[in-house]
Amino acid sequence: MSTLVDEAFFLRLGLDLFCVILLIVGIYRRRYDRADLFLTFFGFNLVIFLIAFSLSRVEMTIGAAFGLFAVFSMLRYRTEDINATDMTYLFLVIALGLLMATGTGGMGALAVIGGLIVGGTALLESEVLVRRELAQDVWFDDLALIVPSQREALLARLRERTGLDVHRVEVRQVDLIRDAARLVVYHYPA
Repeated sequence: MSTLVDEAFFLRLGLDLFCVILLIVGIYRRRYDRADLFLTFFGFNLVIFLIAFSLSRVEMTIGAAFGLFAVFSMLRYRTEDINATDMTYLFLVIALGLLMATGTGGMGALAVIGGLIVGGTALLESEVLVRRELAQDVWFDDLALIVPSQREALLARLRERTGLDVHRVEVRQVDLIRDAARLVVYHYPA
């Protein structure tokens, strides 16, 4: 009779935490310089790992495992919006916790899976495949420049007023009462 907490538990937990530290501290924190979601990322990962590991010791169908994964991956905080990037990292730490707790094939296979997730994320966050582009909402008060024929003049004015190297712009909203437009300006980081 085996106990719930054995050598496999600690090996899997160690590999899981190693992957999450690389993902969140090594990639997320370096890229976005934020630490406010550390508790969320590490907490979700740990809880998912513990629940999934505990449930993996009892007979469970694949459908039930995916259902558990779906429930946790759909959780959102209603008090604050979480942007797509943060939701992606939350999904990644949930997936790591689930995979490391229930994955089969031994520690080598789990290390490869964790490495693929962390390495793939690092590659996608680098500028090797696609140049990083930032977007920013601005209100603009010269409606004469938002017409398509004045696009170059609009870009020049936005570069002058924002100090950013704006290379494209989208008009999101025009407010004729305020005589202004809400624009999304796209620029590359300096």
